[in-house]
Amino acid sequence: MPPTRSGPTSSRSTAGAPASSRSKREEILRTATAYFGENGYEATKLADVAAAVGIGSTALYHYFESKLHCLYVIMADALEFFRSEFDRNTSAHDDYLDALLAVLASNYDLSDQDILRNRVLVAEQGLVGVPRTSPREEEARTLARARIRDVEFAWATFLVRGMEQGIVPEADPRLLTRALLGLYNSIWHWYRPRGSISLDDVKEFFLRRQLAVLGLPPELADGDRSLQPAGGGKAASPSRSGAPRSGASRSGASRSGTRGRRRSAG
Repeated sequence: MPPTRSGPTSSRSTAGAPASSRSKREEILRTATAYFGENGYEATKLADVAAAVGIGSTALYHYFESKLHCLYVIMADALEFFRSEFDRNTSAHDDYLDALLAVLASNYDLSDQDILRNRVLVAEQGLVGVPRTSPREEEARTLARARIRDVEFAWATFLVRGMEQGIVPEADPRLLTRALLGLYNSIWHWYRPRGSISLDDVKEFFLRRQLAVLGLPPELADGDRSLQPAGGGKAASPSRSGAPRSGASRSGASRSGTRGRRRSAG
């Protein structure tokens, strides 16, 4: 995602660095995002990124010690932006449905560079789960992983709010979050700017399906409030260590009951 809309592309390690150094670092990140997004992470050589930026490979290693280190920073910055946009949109509206629709719609307000960064984040997210021996790589990886969890926790907490208000049907908020974000992330495996399908068409199709995943009328995407969302009861608060205990208990009880019925049937 781009420097223009995607928020800050500098990490904590550049705090206090000269402006020219930060600018060059951001240029490297923008260029690497374009190369990773268009050609694939594995097919990209860091030397190509350095050449495109107009610096030597040795100078580039001053900013990033490896291609993987650069990737982790791109991912961490993308996630930081997602969280800041989430906070901005949810805090701007007192009405829950207004806030929900605003944050869902904002996720499609993307430039071409944003889309490339989304593609990189989704395609290479599995690498965040692999510990690294290099201190700099591991620091960047840990930050990216923490931000993934932070975004998921923020969404789960927000969904619990909707459940408590009787707007979102009660469900395990962590699983509902992953279903919602998983549907959104699937777009970036195949979507290409200036392809046969416009981003507006993608938004219209997927936003309605995201509402359906939440158990809400898809017509809400059109501004139709005449249909009352299916209500839900109180929901347990999400836990960073996993799904809410009440949700886990219900799932466990359901599985136990199923096993019992199978044994009885046998």
